[in-house]
Amino acid sequence: MRAVIAEDSVLLRIGLVRVLETAGFDVVAEVGDAEAVLTAVEEHRPGLVVLDVRMPPGFTDEGVRAALVIRKQWPDTAVLLLSQYVEERYAADLLSGDTRGVGYLLKERVADVEEFIDALRRVASGGTALDPQVVSQLLLRRHSDPLDRLTPREREVLELMAGGRSNAGIAAALFVSESAVAKHINSILSKLDLPKADADHRRVLAVLRFLGVG
Repeated sequence: MRAVIAEDSVLLRIGLVRVLETAGFDVVAEVGDAEAVLTAVEEHRPGLVVLDVRMPPGFTDEGVRAALVIRKQWPDTAVLLLSQYVEERYAADLLSGDTRGVGYLLKERVADVEEFIDALRRVASGGTALDPQVVSQLLLRRHSDPLDRLTPREREVLELMAGGRSNAGIAAALFVSESAVAKHINSILSKLDLPKADADHRRVLAVLRFLGVG
């Protein structure tokens, strides 16, 4: 079966290629961003796509959005998403439709080659492979407050946003770079399920959510 790999980390991408080839897959393309993976799938029509949840240029949900496009346009193509952390909303997005040929695993699972190969083959044959931690989080968060999804540092950033601090002000208060603050804010907006709109408007909505208004 032909396979396409989309992973921005070169070292991990090389490792994935070797694992898939060991499992008997023909890796026809290996790319580093979501746009390239859609082009590769259209060109090669693989049976399996393995892709990272977060990829360039924004490192937010590019991989998930690409996976959803693949599932819609090429429904016979199996998709296995890999994530550094448990991100239950992304898993829920992927599993909201047809779950045949769908997988969502933490990257640490790749280290157990036999288990990972088993997951690859299961997804490629139309089955499902979900990381145990992903399942636990989905069950845990089903009825919880979206604010519970935030890390302690993300809560600090949101609290400073509520206090009217700019990105520069938040960076100074937390002794981090402005780029780090921007990444935290992107993650906060994503975890709070805020609609994609004007960035300033989304910040206001996040603060209102934090304050329990609306």
